[in-house]
Amino acid sequence: MSTGIYAVKSSNFPQWNRELLFRIMDNIHDVVLVIDTDTTIVYANEAYARILGVPVEKVLGRRLDQIEPKAEAITLMRSGKSCHMGRDYLDSLGIDVIGSSFLLNDGHRIMGCVSIFKNISEVIELSRELEQTRGVADYLKEQLQQWEQLPLSFKEYVGQNSTLKETLVLAAKVAKTDSTVLIRGESGVGKEVLAKAVHNSSRRKDKPLIKVNCAAIPDNLIESELFGYEDGAFTGAKKGGKLGKFELAHGGTIFLDEIGDMSITMQAKLLRVLQEKEIERVGGTKTIKVDIRVIAATNRDLESMIQEGTFRRDLYYRLNIVPLNLVPLRERKDDIVALAKTFLNRFARELGHELTLSSQVLRFFQEYDWPGNIREIQNVLEHASIVCSGTIIEMYHLPKQILHLNDDQLSARNKSQTVKEIVAALEKELILSALADNNNNRTKAMKELGFSRRVFYDKLHRYGIN
Repeated sequence: MSTGIYAVKSSNFPQWNRELLFRIMDNIHDVVLVIDTDTTIVYANEAYARILGVPVEKVLGRRLDQIEPKAEAITLMRSGKSCHMGRDYLDSLGIDVIGSSFLLNDGHRIMGCVSIFKNISEVIELSRELEQTRGVADYLKEQLQQWEQLPLSFKEYVGQNSTLKETLVLAAKVAKTDSTVLIRGESGVGKEVLAKAVHNSSRRKDKPLIKVNCAAIPDNLIESELFGYEDGAFTGAKKGGKLGKFELAHGGTIFLDEIGDMSITMQAKLLRVLQEKEIERVGGTKTIKVDIRVIAATNRDLESMIQEGTFRRDLYYRLNIVPLNLVPLRERKDDIVALAKTFLNRFARELGHELTLSSQVLRFFQEYDWPGNIREIQNVLEHASIVCSGTIIEMYHLPKQILHLNDDQLSARNKSQTVKEIVAALEKELILSALADNNNNRTKAMKELGFSRRVFYDKLHRYGIN
């Protein structure tokens, strides 16, 4: 059986020759590459330079097995198969291509191989963006379902505490950058709320904010959860693979909550992502670049964990670029009344009638240490607003456990307090309450309390009210 170019003879068409053949191939829009049996590149068309960005003269005469040792053309010659069609990845250029390769022979022996392909990196990137959009939509849907099951949560910080203000000012500054942020504070102080505020004030605010609770994901699942996995990576893997949280956050922010609970093995892998800005899916071999801003949070003593060998020192320094420390509620006594009234107003709107706190409850709130912080005061008021059948919340409307927990503390304090101290504490409560009721308008609060201007400002100074 003869091989070669099939054509009919024509007096108006020149005879086939090498120059004419190359001219035809130079007008093909796809890349055409020809190698001999030693994998030496003997021909590359003009599309090679246009599509791959490499001048043809730089590759002619070079061996393909030294440039791209995993090329399908080389595999084809070694296997003896006649042709191959499909997708490939060029490691030397970092691009995805699709096309076909076929062997050249003279009927007796293999003379080389021809590859014809096109760059599909843009298509792959568009596909990835589409997959990310779908993944983010699914993620947000899951989050919405979870939020619908949770009690009402505040969306912004309430308070005038000077330490809190300093933290928020620093947070507003760092939000404008892409610097990694580490939020530290006890459970319930509002670390996630601050993470959202930083994201929403950043240039990435229109991109996803993806949350990962490092303490809630089992060690054997956290890698695939963070980095995703390829099709068939493990038993039970989703067909077609799945994007991880880092890919879902591409272009936006990833919030790693409870980072102190991450295993030492995963800490090493996270450190690599932070340094290289690239991931590798479980079961995959290709690195994927990710553009993300990292916000981490913890209630753990990371410095002690470093000494114990349970937290990597290098990861600590990588995360702790801009630390934001949220003080516990017991150190924000001046914000308790404002916080309580904010939550109470929201619960009152839900119930459809006004709710207020009795003076005894207000004093109790100031005396209590709030070990559960903002989350605890929210839950206590939600309980009380449901139990209360009237408009004034009294002590007996509060959860029993909070009263028992505070009995010894209150008893000890009441014994040691003088009448003057008790009056001063109540007076401070009334001033804070009046300021909160009047949106911090001091003139209105002063008139409501019946103080002269000099007396009112003297008391503000005495009680440290800013």
